[in-house]
Amino acid sequence: MFLLFCILCLMPPSGYSQLSGPPGPPGILGPPGPPGRHGPSGPKGERGFTGPAGPPGFPGPAVICGRDVFGSINQDLEALKNTHKKKVVFFFFSSATNYVFFRRVGQKYFVSNKERGSFSGATEFCSQRGLELALPQNEEENRVLTQVFGDVDKMAWINVNNKKAEGNFATDLKNRPLTFTKWGEGQPDKSIQDTGCTMLSENGVWRVTHECSLNAYIICQI
Repeated sequence: MFLLFCILCLMPPSGYSQLSGPPGPPGILGPPGPPGRHGPSGPKGERGFTGPAGPPGFPGPAVICGRDVFGSINQDLEALKNTHKKKVVFFFFSSATNYVFFRRVGQKYFVSNKERGSFSGATEFCSQRGLELALPQNEEENRVLTQVFGDVDKMAWINVNNKKAEGNFATDLKNRPLTFTKWGEGQPDKSIQDTGCTMLSENGVWRVTHECSLNAYIICQI
């Protein structure tokens, strides 16, 4: 036993140490790996301060129905500058782009936002805008007014006096005689003895109804 131990002690070392040596220098960086998956979104930050307003842009031309409104306004104001309507014309054109229906016939303009309401509501709507409820004065104007109608309820109020005793439906709301009419058969309705409101139908015919609270299209004019 002792002899075997001595022999092992005298054997040459195998060339390997059982203890770790000091770390070597860092190796060369390898190529970057593929990107990892996106992490979850963080909470929304607080709203920042409002920045200063930018400089105003150049005004563009206003176009209604494919025409240059400014040129049309200049022509119309030239024709109306000596009339009492001048202030109303300025107001009308300043808000003309608010309407979805805009038609010109001669020197008259018809406008509507295609809302519907009662006869009193229609007259008030136009009056608040310095306008009058529409009243055709010839066949062309009568035809143009029917272009406002949609797919349903194809009736519009027109500016005929609604009190039979004041004009027997032969004057407008200011008691001016009508210069053009297109009454349907049996119209004005003789059975209406007091208040009746006049409507324009899809085929351009006029009729008086005692139901002035009906919803019909509102069209204004200047």
